Amino acid sequence: MLPSDLERFVREDLGAMDDNSSIVPEVEAKAVILVKEDCVVSGLAEAFSILNYFGLEGVGLVPEGAEVAAGTRVIEVRGLAEAILRAERLVLNVMSRMSGISTLTRLCVGRAGKVRVAATRKTTPGFRSFEKRAVAVGGGDPHRFDLSSSVIIKDNHLKLMSLEEALGEARRRASFTKKIEVEVEGLADAAKAARLGADIIMFDNMRPSEIREGVELLRREGLRDRVVLEASGGISPENISEYASTGVDVVSLGALTRSARWIDFSLEIEV
Repeated sequence: MLPSDLERFVREDLGAMDDNSSIVPEVEAKAVILVKEDCVVSGLAEAFSILNYFGLEGVGLVPEGAEVAAGTRVIEVRGLAEAILRAERLVLNVMSRMSGISTLTRLCVGRAGKVRVAATRKTTPGFRSFEKRAVAVGGGDPHRFDLSSSVIIKDNHLKLMSLEEALGEARRRASFTKKIEVEVEGLADAAKAARLGADIIMFDNMRPSEIREGVELLRREGLRDRVVLEASGGISPENISEYASTGVDVVSLGALTRSARWIDFSLEIEV
């Protein structure tokens, strides 16, 4: 966790004058962070950064990415009681959010089989890097982190210019190290994008039967091996298996970050 992120989070949670934590005796204390439901544990590195910032010692009791049962002790904490209380909510919030994403991602990865499961840019402003890392902890692919990571030519681009123009401009402006992806909504566009040299083709908001037909069309025309194929739009944990069976290489879904439920963690002082 970058110092700038950590200090921003601490300022937000403590405010100008924390009278809640300062009323306790100035004594050494021990606490344990435990999870109250089955989950994939994520956010340990961030939790340790927060604890260290407050001068606390944290000992991990399970590895990051572990699948644990409700009641599992995850971290032991030692240090001044006041510091433990100040760090408590920030540590729990970060772990709850990240573990929720990792847990949902692990579920989707299991249902997708050998097909790669990727996130999207549908993330919480200011917290994207942590949400993307949680996807990776869960076994998923974080996808691009920002608009500078790769070029994706989407429907709104193609309302302003032709596909030929868009690909030409992308090749001219972007570094040779960047992949160029084209979002398509029809089979003819998929074949056209492949012929024009797109690196990745995204089947967007298409039914599994249509995507399967598109994959077969590219195979018949000798274009399949030229491109990475991604399915996106309308994909959920409930139907991801169906999309993964279409022959694509990647399924991406905003649900990994948009729909992940927070996991319930608690910190208990032990005396």
